[in-house]
Amino acid sequence: MKKIFILLIILFYSLPVNADKLLKNGFINENLNYAKVQDIVDPKNTIILIYNHGQDKHDARLKDCAWKNNLRNSVSLLKNKIKGKKIMVYNYCTNTTGGDDKNLWNKEKFKPPYKGKPKLEKRLDANLRLIEKFTEMGVPNKQIILTGHSCGGWMTMMLMARHPNKVGGGISYMPACYGKISKNFKVKKVGIEKALKKFEKKWGPGPANMRKFQIDEIKKSNNLPILVFTHPKDPFAGLTSDWVEEVSGVKRIIISENNKVGEKSCYRIGINNGKQWKEKINNFHYLNWADCFQYYNSTIIEFIESRI
Repeated sequence: MKKIFILLIILFYSLPVNADKLLKNGFINENLNYAKVQDIVDPKNTIILIYNHGQDKHDARLKDCAWKNNLRNSVSLLKNKIKGKKIMVYNYCTNTTGGDDKNLWNKEKFKPPYKGKPKLEKRLDANLRLIEKFTEMGVPNKQIILTGHSCGGWMTMMLMARHPNKVGGGISYMPACYGKISKNFKVKKVGIEKALKKFEKKWGPGPANMRKFQIDEIKKSNNLPILVFTHPKDPFAGLTSDWVEEVSGVKRIIISENNKVGEKSCYRIGINNGKQWKEKINNFHYLNWADCFQYYNSTIIEFIESRI
């Protein structure tokens, strides 16, 4: 019976509908599949980019991890060597963890302080363990670059603010983890301060205070060597992202004002149900997943080179 169950699991993950999903941890090759060799052959001459996905639901446990097109641009860096060192990209799935206090986003039921650990904190702890694993294998800390999109990018900034010497640097793509604040609370029309008051009124002081605490903690950093990519039309944090420029060491890049980068229109491409697809970017929160984003590869490589 156990063998049949294992076989069914293998068949499920082999189906075309799952062909574009990355559902486990591991190094990714240039074809956006899991690398056949998962060992680090020459750790002293290896640079590891740890990719942290976003979160579809705030503090909930989820089975999904990332889609291949999410890592397409990170994987495009594999063809490069920096100071003679090989780049490896590691997809890190931490969606299976959940926050301890299920009422955080329920203003009627949440009673501060937060009891236990929220999901972001658990993901941060998991990254620390992974970093330690790589360093024990012989990879120098400075050759580990923490990266992440959305909540993964937000967590990247949190971790590095607390543990500045654990990794060489960080790359944060569209850092956001508290919903579509920019869009839903009309930041462009009413301004950041009024929008955040509306955010707190709707969701209660739990998420609002946690967000503020995390930002204040990050801003206290003496030197945060992170590339932060934002877009003003990102519906999540777009127009609320200016605070990152107050953090010492951060280099912020505002991607564009529309869905073009370097005058090139941006598209996401991938496979779903066994068929290739291509779609124009309409939600700017995902612009860093588009093919046009490789325009910034040289900037990213220069940043990594400066950190190792």
